[in-house]
Amino acid sequence: MSVTLSATDVKNLRDATGAGMMDCKAALTEAEGDFEKAIEVLRKRGQKLSIKRADRDAKEGVVIAMVNADKTKGIVIKLSSETDFVSKNEDFINNAKKIAEIALNTFPATLEDLKNQTFEGNVTIGDKTTDLVAAIGEKIEVANYERLEAPQVEFYIHMGNKAGVLIGLNKRGEEFTEAGRDAAMQVAAMKPVALDKDQVDATVIAKEIEIGKEQARAEGKPEAMLEKIAMGKLERFYKDSTLLNQQFVKDGSHTISSYLKSKDKDLTITGFKHVMLG
Repeated sequence: MSVTLSATDVKNLRDATGAGMMDCKAALTEAEGDFEKAIEVLRKRGQKLSIKRADRDAKEGVVIAMVNADKTKGIVIKLSSETDFVSKNEDFINNAKKIAEIALNTFPATLEDLKNQTFEGNVTIGDKTTDLVAAIGEKIEVANYERLEAPQVEFYIHMGNKAGVLIGLNKRGEEFTEAGRDAAMQVAAMKPVALDKDQVDATVIAKEIEIGKEQARAEGKPEAMLEKIAMGKLERFYKDSTLLNQQFVKDGSHTISSYLKSKDKDLTITGFKHVMLG
């Protein structure tokens, strides 16, 4: 059946979906002028494109971190794209911010739960990213989602939304805001693998010990000394790679742990979350 489409019909679909004019016209034609069916046509096209581009690297994008009004909860999300041309687009950034706001308000437990949250109307966040794929023609996805609860949560967004950090503090107070933010900036700069020694994954520890032994062996050290040398190198790894034991980048006379205690003898970090592009 031949359907007569007006320029207004096509424009309305474009305004609703962000898809290109020719794509909107084709979708309306396929849907025989039915607006809702045309949206579904575009979404299915986006799903097919998502599958087709699944093996593409989506290393660009934006990272958004935020906390609630009383600073007891925080979230950080990454909306990824294939190119920085897309990620610098104002609409793309606004979509990422809206997803972050939904994440903070609903506080879902997992990334999959977040994708099932309502974006607007009957459209879920997962549907919305599929729509963006159809409209933009790139692999677009909510690639990361982390959340954190603590007596006080501070956040930091690094280098124009290239990374986001959440820091949980064990005490509340305006006087701890700067310390929390400093700790978050430390995470962004130094990329610790864990909060403290006892939170480093056992496989990471085993790998570091093996590396230490191999380095000592390559230096010609006696076999009987390798274990001891490797354990010494492991302690160096803890100082370099666990947040509380790292040297504070803003004041080398402190570790992060001692810096926090200089603000309050009982102040420490309960946890952190770090999401980066790439």
